[in-house]
Amino acid sequence: MSAFDSQNDRFTLSNGVKIPCIGYGTWQTSPGQIADCVKNAIKAGYTHIDTAWVYGNEPEVGDGIKSSGAKREDLFITTKHWVTERGYKKTVDAIDVSLKNLKLDYIDLYLIHWPCVEKISPEWKEINADTWRGFEELYKSGKLRAIGVSNFQAKHLNALFEMCSVRPMVNQLEFHPGYTQWDNIRFAQENGILAEAWSPLGSGAVLKDPRLVEMASKYGKSVAQLCVRFALECGVLPLPKSTDPVRTALNLQVFDFSISEEDKNTLLTFPELGFSGFLPEDAPADAIA
Repeated sequence: MSAFDSQNDRFTLSNGVKIPCIGYGTWQTSPGQIADCVKNAIKAGYTHIDTAWVYGNEPEVGDGIKSSGAKREDLFITTKHWVTERGYKKTVDAIDVSLKNLKLDYIDLYLIHWPCVEKISPEWKEINADTWRGFEELYKSGKLRAIGVSNFQAKHLNALFEMCSVRPMVNQLEFHPGYTQWDNIRFAQENGILAEAWSPLGSGAVLKDPRLVEMASKYGKSVAQLCVRFALECGVLPLPKSTDPVRTALNLQVFDFSISEEDKNTLLTFPELGFSGFLPEDAPADAIA
């Protein structure tokens, strides 16, 4: 059994902030559904909610948080900075928009959604560093309890390390059986950065794979539960998403079993499946993962 035996367990970030070990994701959820989904997730026991400005649902997430009746201090809220707001000044201004949308006084975790890369600008290192300088300012001001990145590869992080005064505490990456980015996960972990898994269910593509169905059945679990547990046992924080209240609750019920080393190795080396196709160097300009 891994160290995670309860939905109340936490990862500890490099600055000492504790983050609930499973989060509720809100990407690719239709407008008009989000508030109820967030409210239902909190009712089911989620205290960690993940969103992003570009998802267009921050106001609805804020509504769901408010209608849940949960105490603010009991919740951990993540949102993400979008590519149009790169640079120090725009970054400092962008957080106020997200705070207003979410109806919050502070954000628990703020992430650079995608790195600037060479195909966008030969000065990509400086652009990322200038954006990060805004993050550091907001962190020191208390508007953000923790700061991090998303979809950064080792080369993007190494470049940022050379210019930052506060290192990223999180890197949120696509991670699921069939696409683990294990080199990037290991790099994060070796540098004191928590890896989080967006799309831990492979955007649903892995759920009907007969090989995974058979493996999950050995444990008396669904493929979704297997995937969530797999992330945890790899030291990765999963962010499963479902609009169905029953499935939302079931995705938290992963603390009564552990995956064998043989099965874990199978999952780590699973043939490509459910990959979004989004990479920093060649993702389409409107990529919103």
